[in-house]
This record gives sequence, structure tokens and C-alpha cells, in this order.
Amino acid sequence: MRVAMIGTGYVGLVSGTCFSEFGVEVVCMDKDADKIERLKKGEIPIFEPGLDELVKSNVEGGRLSFTTDLAVAVKGADAVFIAVGTPSRRGDGHADLSYVYAVVKEIAVAMDHYTVVVTKSTVPVGTGREVQRIIKAARPDAEFDVVSNPEFMREGSAINDFMRPDRVVIGAESDRARELMRKLYRVLYIIETPILFTNLETSELIKYAANAFLATKITFINEVADLCEKVGADVHDVAKGIGLDGRIGKKFLHPGPGYGGSCFPKDTLALTKTAQEHKSPLRIVETVAEINDLRKVRMAAKIIAACGGTVRGKTIAVLGLTFKPNTDDMRESPSLDIVPALRTAGATVRVYDPEGMPEAEKLLPGAVFCKDAYEAMTGADAVAILTEWNQFRSLDLKRMKGLLKSPVMIDMRNIYVPADMAAAGFTYTCIGRPNTRASG
Repeated sequence: MRVAMIGTGYVGLVSGTCFSEFGVEVVCMDKDADKIERLKKGEIPIFEPGLDELVKSNVEGGRLSFTTDLAVAVKGADAVFIAVGTPSRRGDGHADLSYVYAVVKEIAVAMDHYTVVVTKSTVPVGTGREVQRIIKAARPDAEFDVVSNPEFMREGSAINDFMRPDRVVIGAESDRARELMRKLYRVLYIIETPILFTNLETSELIKYAANAFLATKITFINEVADLCEKVGADVHDVAKGIGLDGRIGKKFLHPGPGYGGSCFPKDTLALTKTAQEHKSPLRIVETVAEINDLRKVRMAAKIIAACGGTVRGKTIAVLGLTFKPNTDDMRESPSLDIVPALRTAGATVRVYDPEGMPEAEKLLPGAVFCKDAYEAMTGADAVAILTEWNQFRSLDLKRMKGLLKSPVMIDMRNIYVPADMAAAGFTYTCIGRPNTRASG
């Protein structure tokens, strides 16, 4: 089989590479000539564990190639995947589908035989029908089917998520399209992966509903954590207690400074806009998005409170800038609200992230960027952990205490044990658990 992957962003590059690992011939296309040249040289433009090795082996195996020419990519392809960006549209919050529709028009011209056109990008309900209309208008003679095949990859573990997914969702409405998609995913039948075939609208909605539900779980436990602080309960025990209920499950019940990334913020917003447009509002999801935005601002206030109520003239070390560990993605990260709020409050903010520094330097002007966690803490009045990178889980507490002006830690990810921090001489603030004062 031959596949064209249009767009070499996170979704397109990972998906295309993984398909090539399945033994499929894949051509990844992008109009960004610099990015394509880098990929041809083996330089990966995103950080995703294991992706560089996988790209290298499949390029060497002749199954994976890169081009800037859409016609070259589409020519002879059995399936053409659309994996371009669908950011929130300025002004109204709807998903911006301009990139999708522009690509569809080019694909229609380039198709030279029966082709399955697949939307891999996250798109609102009804997009597949519009893709059909655009192609038919441009090429009345074309033989094609439109399929929805949403991705469910998590940044930092995307390769495993693609290779061993919980499920594959395919919105296809002809036997010919369904059979082609079965062949494409035949490797997953061996490990008995559930493959759900639906119509276009159902497939499109599954993606949005899944992300909205996960965002709701995160927001729910964050609010429960706030209540725990008021009543003296431990949010981790609460999460374990409810997570052991099979109807609820333990995943996505870890408190933090709010969700971010490329999916949850824009997808919850786009879903609520679609629901409002169809006069079937999703009040729960609307509230989730509102609470999450407010939470990021409140976390800056939490840091300020832990520093005695003011940070004016003080230096705060911030460890972790990406929205989650094992990625360089800064999109909608809590740090983008928290760091500027601390600076506005009069603090000097020294920051460090293992992978996010190049992008963060563009987004956080005025922050002091450091070479490692310990440099960031040197001379600081307090340290705040915003992202739970593994290297932050085993910091040298004795060394930290010597570097900081005052041993104050605000742990937004609860990666340390309060009693241990108190014993090490730290004033420790966390989320949803009792704060501790230095005992030595």
C-alpha cells in the first residue's frame, strides 16, 4: 500500500512514521521547505521519545520519504491523510478549517485513481461532508471516498499509543473504503485491537467527546483538590478511593495547575461552539473550559501566597515550562499564564525546562533562562515545579537548600512527600494536601 501524509506536524509525522513501521510505503508532505530538508537529513523538528530512531530506520528501509510537492505525494497513493493544523479560529473559538479545505482542493486536483481521503486532523462534526462536497465540485469525475480516522496519541508516548492503541475509530461509509482501512491497520488485528467502524459524523464526534471527558476528569479532581485543602483531606487518597471504582477509573485523576497542550483547550472550545451552533449546549464542558482558564491564574496567586503574600523584588525559580513532560510542546501550557503573572507582580523569574527552552524563549520574554534546575534556583527566594519531568523528582534537597535564599518549594505536581520536605527543612506548598513547615 502507498499512503500520503499531508502535514508533518506532531500528528502527521508520528502517524506517517508509524504507518511506515507497519510496512506501508509513506510519503510525508509539507509546504515548509526548511522542515522537509531537516527531515531528509534526519533532523526531527519535534521532541517525541523514540521518533528519531524510527524515522531513521524507515527512511533507510525505503518505506518513508519526504517532499514539498503535494502532487508527488498524492500520485499513486491509495489513501491520502490530512494532518494539518486546526487551531481555534480568532474571534469565535470555532476550529479553523482553512488549512484543511485548502489542502482538500489540491488533493482533488492531484488524485489519479480511486483514493480514500482521510481526515486525521481533529475536525468538527460535518467536516467530512464538506470535504466530500469540495472534491466533487472540483473533480466530478473522481473516484474517491472520504473517511474520518481521528488520532488518540498522547504527547510523550505517541509511538506506543499508535502501535498499541486502546482502539481505532474509522468513519467510513462504503465497503471499498472500509476494506482499504482494514488493510492499512491489519497489523493491529494481530494484537486484537478494537476497531470501531462508524459513519463520518460519529467518528468526528468521538474524538471531541473523548477529549472533553478527559478534560472534565482533570478539572473535577482539581476542584476536589481545592476542597481538600479547605477541609484537611488528602486529594491523592480521595482520587485513589474513587478511582478504584471501575465505573470511574484511576487515570486523569491527578491534580495540577490545569490542563494545556495542543488538544484539550482547543477541542473543548470547538466542541462547545459546535453544540451552541446546533442549539444543544454542553454546559458541563463550557464550565470545564472556564474553570481551567481561571485555574492557571489562581496558581500564580498560590505561588505568591506561599512567598509571604508578595513577590515584588523577589526571585522565583520555575522548573518545567512545557504542558507535560516528555514533550517540547508549549501550547496552552500553564507556565504561559503563571510566569507572566509572577513578573507582573514584581518578581524576577528564572526558568528551566529539559526540552521546552527554545520555544519558551519566544513565548516568555523577560524570563531568565538557565542551563539547568540548580542554576535556576541559585539565589532564588522560592522554587516552583510546574511540570513533572523525571529529573525534577529526585533533586538534591541539600544542594537546593544551599542555593535558595529561603527553602521554599511550591510543588504544583505533588511529586514530593510533604513529611520528607519538612524533614529536609523546606516550607512546602502542594495541591490538595496539607502544606508543611520546615522542621529543621
